[in-house]
Amino acid sequence: MGANDLSKLQKRLGVKFKNDALLKQALVHRSYLNEHPDFNIGHNERLEFLGDAVLEIVVTEFLYLNFTKTPEGDLTNWRASLVNAKMLYEIATELGVEECLYLSKGETKDKNKKSRQFILANAVEAIIGAMYLDQGIENVKKFILKNIVSKLDDILKNQSYLDPKSRFQEKAQDAKGVTPHYQIIDEEGPDHAKVFTVGLYLGDELVTTGEGSSKQEAQVDAAAKGIKKMGW
Repeated sequence: MGANDLSKLQKRLGVKFKNDALLKQALVHRSYLNEHPDFNIGHNERLEFLGDAVLEIVVTEFLYLNFTKTPEGDLTNWRASLVNAKMLYEIATELGVEECLYLSKGETKDKNKKSRQFILANAVEAIIGAMYLDQGIENVKKFILKNIVSKLDDILKNQSYLDPKSRFQEKAQDAKGVTPHYQIIDEEGPDHAKVFTVGLYLGDELVTTGEGSSKQEAQVDAAAKGIKKMGW
């Protein structure tokens, strides 16, 4: 990737970096350095660590100042919806971050959507960390408000700040007066790669099943399918 691509990315970010090397480092995945040990810039994990904290404080401050009557529990859920990996992956896609990543050949070829989503979400946090060091808090705040906090209206409208299990439970109690429960139907595979199948029940009625590499993941999968099936 040439400097030209970095300048295009900076246009999409709406920020002109004083130190391009900081932005470049935010895009370097650890796997790239395994193949390029002589690469003169480190990977992005320390920037990601910093960016995570900056993102959290900016979002927290915004929610605290703008929703003065909202209970802390709701604000916590709203914040989680704005800073989670799924949301940051969406932001990365909108900003065209993927084409600028430095990845190993193996990572580049790996089409595992989930692992790529995490890499991109982490890169957005690293970019925020780089921006904070290069531009200071005011400019990074503008970026976060414009690109991330702006999603809050959609989140509130769609109630997507509730995780699928909470959302299904809320809807089931409202519509049916019943609290759903989950039951393991099957587990297979070796200990390090188990797959759990979980049933989601309303009373004795099996609504749907979900799968996951943990019981919790399988329950969330079942709840998400249940929401779709029930039209909730």
